[in-house]
Amino acid sequence: MRFARLLALVAAAGLAPAARADVTPHPLFTDHMVLQRDADVPVWGLAAPGEEVTVAVGEASAKAKAGDDGKWSAKLPAQKAANGLTLTIKGKNAVELKNVAFGDVWVCSGQSNMEWSINASWDAEKYKAGANNKMVRLFTVAKRTSLTPLADQGDLKHFSGWAESGPGNVGGFSAVAYHFGSHLQKTVPGNVAIGLIHTSWGGTSAQAWTSTEALAAVPELKYYADAAKGAKAPTGPGTPGCLYNAMIHPLLPFAIKGAIWYQGESNAGKAAEYRTLFPTMIKDWRARWGNDFPFLCVQLAPWHANDADGVSWAELREAQLFATQTLPRVGMAVITDVGDLFDIHPKDKFTVGVRLGLSARGMVYGQKIVHSGPVYKSLKVEGNKAVVSFDHVGGGLAGKYGTINGFEICGKDRVFHPARAAIKGETVEVTAAGVEAPVAVRFGWKNYPVTNLFNLNPDKKGGPALPATPFRTDDFPLTTATPPAKK
Repeated sequence: MRFARLLALVAAAGLAPAARADVTPHPLFTDHMVLQRDADVPVWGLAAPGEEVTVAVGEASAKAKAGDDGKWSAKLPAQKAANGLTLTIKGKNAVELKNVAFGDVWVCSGQSNMEWSINASWDAEKYKAGANNKMVRLFTVAKRTSLTPLADQGDLKHFSGWAESGPGNVGGFSAVAYHFGSHLQKTVPGNVAIGLIHTSWGGTSAQAWTSTEALAAVPELKYYADAAKGAKAPTGPGTPGCLYNAMIHPLLPFAIKGAIWYQGESNAGKAAEYRTLFPTMIKDWRARWGNDFPFLCVQLAPWHANDADGVSWAELREAQLFATQTLPRVGMAVITDVGDLFDIHPKDKFTVGVRLGLSARGMVYGQKIVHSGPVYKSLKVEGNKAVVSFDHVGGGLAGKYGTINGFEICGKDRVFHPARAAIKGETVEVTAAGVEAPVAVRFGWKNYPVTNLFNLNPDKKGGPALPATPFRTDDFPLTTATPPAKK
């Protein structure tokens, strides 16, 4: 009775708690943002339970009603590319977001080579000084882990707001992502805004970026999900699922064009497993978004990895190539010509970003360009010669800087020998002294390969275009495969 009387006195004094909460959009929705063009666009946030919410931008609008938990979600109909818009979210209050664009949004993720900033890359001052294209928009997800998927938008302090790119803010942004976005903005017709959501963490593994549910569903990967169950908070970035939970899940269901990915170094010791893990992660993200969006990866750059002639990184590169051949709409940028023997972080991130951009232009935007280097197609043995055919030859094959390097050949003894290679039309003929009956060919099959096979632009002007991906024609056991258990 006393408590009820006290509540009545508080209410009479005008001190009762507010009957409503202000409409608050999710932290992904800020000034300068990019909404995905040509697709239905979810917009969501919080309000008072039962509150009616209207979302409007340009000619598009949608309505929603907050549930008992205060959550609401509206879906704007698909719109063409446009700039300089205001996104208005109205309930009992109104929120106006300025300088909004409809364009293309790309999620940019991975480990340190994706995180690597403009400031730490070649020609940093040049690129910062030239960062005056306000149609490239930047958003950063700061590092965070979680044992469970973050679903409370009030618990997303690691989300930055959107910003137009400029000399003052690109220096600390992902260099690969920035160069990728800049290349697309300059080459995709229509002056389309490019939104880049950067969410990466150096030294992390693919299993940390994959949901534990997806890991548990694959028998070979279930042990990762079991390990996550045993983890205790606070957890480090190596815990399976923890980066998906904190740095990918909170992005859902934001409408996107696709994703770019630069990762694999931390999984090279289990490269054979990556053939399963990497596609599992891609399929997991696509299922979570409900969209088989394009996914473009960067093949690992050459590095000694404590043994320049070792092959664990070659096996990881093959696993990345395998994903492009077994899943739809997966592309890959080959960068065998921009590695550094002594630095796991090669400083030429401009070439990496541009090659991802070329892959997107050819595979996603349908431009008729050379967007991939030569990819192994078939092997034919003629006497002591192994004749290798390729897809993606463009205007033909070329050896950059002279003699073709990087080929090896073996006979039935499976001992590989350095080989001579000669371009014959759209094929490469491979021979080696002492190998009279070739069985298999390998190309660039080293941690630090030295290769120079490229394709040509179709007009055969301007020299070599893109490098060939390393490959092997055999199916001999991988060095990183887990040996069968002894009975």
